[in-house]
Amino acid sequence: MTANNEIKSRAKEKGVRLWEIADEIGLIDSSFSRKLRRELPRDEKDRILAVIDNIAAKRESAANR
Repeated sequence: MTANNEIKSRAKEKGVRLWEIADEIGLIDSSFSRKLRRELPRDEKDRILAVIDNIAAKRESAANR
């Protein structure tokens, strides 16, 4: 299993691109991608998973208007 598979799977499932997550947490895309190469601490993973859910919810809300 690759590092941070949970983050990558959730992003793919929700249709959220990694650059969108990076933008939301204040990193550039390449820095975020490098960060995902090594397993992150649980608290940081949880924060990123929440960001993914938030981006997906905003997108869904905008589509339902």
